[in-house]
Parts: sequence; structure tokens; C-alpha cells
Amino acid sequence: MIRKILAVVVLVPLAIALVALALVNRHAVPISLDAFNPGDLSHAVQVPLFVLVIGLVAFGVLVGGIATWLGQGRWRRAARRAEWELGSARAEIAELKQRVADAEDEGRRWPPRALQRPAA
Repeated sequence: MIRKILAVVVLVPLAIALVALALVNRHAVPISLDAFNPGDLSHAVQVPLFVLVIGLVAFGVLVGGIATWLGQGRWRRAARRAEWELGSARAEIAELKQRVADAEDEGRRWPPRALQRPAA
């Protein structure tokens, strides 16, 4: 519940700010990728300023997410290894419990199998 309220408190003002940014900055700005002659706008692209700003923010979020995901690779690998070890430990525990149950059953049987004569 608190998480939803916090999301609304953060997202609603952010959405209002983005809409205001889009309404105020509708004029086109040139984007030139020619680093050697920035004054030459023959290969420039005209885009609205708000598209440029929102696009760059989205690109930054994407790059940051990828960097974080790559940085946490060793923790994901350690978690997978721990899950595998937990599964094998549980299987070993189940096998040992079965052995104990079989040994208890053997102890209740009279005469024990070791003393029984083989069937002819």
C-alpha cells in the first residue's frame, strides 16, 4: 500500500513535469554528428527539444540498467551455485533419512536378517 502511494507521489509530478517540458520545448533543434565541422548543418537532423531530452534520459536509463545487470553477474552466478548446492544437500538429506528409516525397520524385525537362514 505504501509502495503504491509512494509511486503515485513520485510518478504524478514526474509526468506533469514531462508534459510541461514537452509543451514548452516544442521548437526543433539541429542535431549534427559531424564533430570536425559542427557549423555545417547539411547532415543535421531537426528534432523537437523535448524528444531529444526524453530520448537521452531513456538512453541513460537503458545504459545504466545494462551496466548494473553486467556488474551483478557474479552475484547471480553465486546464487545459482548456492541453489544447486541446496538442491543436492536436500537430496542427500532425503537419502540419509531413507537409510535411517530402513535401519530402524531392520532393527524392529526379529530375527534380524543377519541371523536368518537363507531360504532353500
